[in-house]
Amino acid sequence: MSATSTPPPTLLIGMFDSPFVRRVAISMSLLDQPFEHRDWSVGKDFDRIREYSPLGRVPVLVPAGGEALTESAMILEHLDDLVGPERALMPPPGAQRREALRILAFATGAVEKALQIVGERVFRPEEKWHAPYLERCRTQMRGALGELDKVCAAAADRDWLIGGASGNGRMTQADITLACFVTYAHEAVPEPLDAYPALRARVARYEALPVFRRYYAPFFQPNATGAASA
Repeated sequence: MSATSTPPPTLLIGMFDSPFVRRVAISMSLLDQPFEHRDWSVGKDFDRIREYSPLGRVPVLVPAGGEALTESAMILEHLDDLVGPERALMPPPGAQRREALRILAFATGAVEKALQIVGERVFRPEEKWHAPYLERCRTQMRGALGELDKVCAAAADRDWLIGGASGNGRMTQADITLACFVTYAHEAVPEPLDAYPALRARVARYEALPVFRRYYAPFFQPNATGAASA
């Protein structure tokens, strides 16, 4: 009798200091989707990552027997499709989904500007840093963080950002992405959160949860041969 072959594991490529890789890992854990982690850097492992993602970006999800999925938003939608609407981390169409998308937009705006600030530091020598550009990025990032602080203040009596009063609702992608993206901005820029007390408190509470601690790595600055996360 021939032995039954074991299917290859699903691979998640990228370091957990990437906010995009991290939100995928946390989401997979919450949705009970096992994966094997490849802790590859967009710096030193750039060429190896490009074997799966031509852009050399992370995260990359390689399902067992399937094609590689790139871009974290695409991967998260794929995961929600796998588990169905009852367990999906994005709310169904309607008011709650619109609110979740609004939060995601501000969080994404903040982390994109943080990445641009870090990119200037990584790819240019200090004497060539463009101060007006960096200041513009900081202004945009802080504008997004300010809006997220308002969202968190309005939800101060709720365990999660989307849903009813405390004790109701559940964690959604809005909560996961908020914590991952704001933590990155705080650590990588670094941007203090003192001006955003409600946001700071909520992110700290989320980061204390076991699943967030499990998929955390302190910010590691890649060398200039690398590419960005997404």
